[in-house]
Amino acid sequence: MIDGGAPTGAPPIRWTTVSNPDLTTRLDAAVTAALEAIAAATTVAELQAAKTAHNGQGSELASLNGSLRDLAPELRKEAGAAIGQARGRVGQAIEARTGELAVAEEQARLQAEAVDVTALATHQRPGSRHPLTMLMDEMADIFTGMGWEVAEGPELEHEWYNFDALNVDPDHPARGESDTFYVEPASKHLVMRTQTSPVQVRSLLTRDLPVYVVAPGRTYRTDEIDATHLPVFTQIEGLAVDEGITMAHLRGTLEHLARQMFGEEARIRLRPNHFPFTEPSAEMDVWHPGMRGGPRWVEWGGCGMVHPNVLRSAGVDPDRYSGFAFGMGIERTLQFRYQLDDMRDMIEGDVRFSEQFGMVI
Repeated sequence: MIDGGAPTGAPPIRWTTVSNPDLTTRLDAAVTAALEAIAAATTVAELQAAKTAHNGQGSELASLNGSLRDLAPELRKEAGAAIGQARGRVGQAIEARTGELAVAEEQARLQAEAVDVTALATHQRPGSRHPLTMLMDEMADIFTGMGWEVAEGPELEHEWYNFDALNVDPDHPARGESDTFYVEPASKHLVMRTQTSPVQVRSLLTRDLPVYVVAPGRTYRTDEIDATHLPVFTQIEGLAVDEGITMAHLRGTLEHLARQMFGEEARIRLRPNHFPFTEPSAEMDVWHPGMRGGPRWVEWGGCGMVHPNVLRSAGVDPDRYSGFAFGMGIERTLQFRYQLDDMRDMIEGDVRFSEQFGMVI
């Protein structure tokens, strides 16, 4: 006999057959196992697994349904109805549990995404560019504003670009290991560039004339670290090559740069000097009105007219073209501009140094 289908938790369905008396036991056990697995599922994925295991093709309920063909015809209808009711109970339980889990997961998601509008904001500590980098970019911007281009070159440089093309004699002291970092093997003739001047030659070789470029970048020399020297430092190099270039153009350019760096009262003076790559050459001093202890002259960099041999090295006719070049250290410029006593402060990585320049770190 068959009792009517009952909801989850109701007494099990009872039915008997003469030909297969164990079907009642198997059906009760299958339904009980299915309901327990459904109730135990805590996620939609676990519920789907329980559905497949207890109500799918390979489940016990499916096996019982397949066994109907072994029953006598007069019992098959009664047994089929009992199995159908059992599978219906399991299906209803799955549907109900699906709704429960969907609500629970939605509540968990909302709770995880909840925002406490009364909580204090989290203070992020973003990185910031170093004052040297900012000053180097500022100086480059001054020249791009005048129509110049920014040029770059490798820091690992060939000896020809770093010395030979710049008219530096083979026995010049600057080529000694006491001043220059040579890179092994020596047969490669590679050095860590001692100045940004090699960019002059590279620019002349790769650009059409006239050339107006400014080249900021790192340079390397075998200096001991002290208050005014660093073995790795930054320079900015300027080069102008055109027809009719004179020292007057050089002076006007440098005076403009000095005023931009140190104020409208700043001015420069040029003292005769010697550099292999310029002729005539000059040491450039700047009159800094804001110096601690009062205005005074301070040495800022070197400059001069591009040596004809440098122009020839780059394939430029010195009888038609002339040019000027200059270079100064970015660290030295930062030191003068902000009255800093020790260059070592610039490389030690102490954030308090950068915070002096209004940088939030």
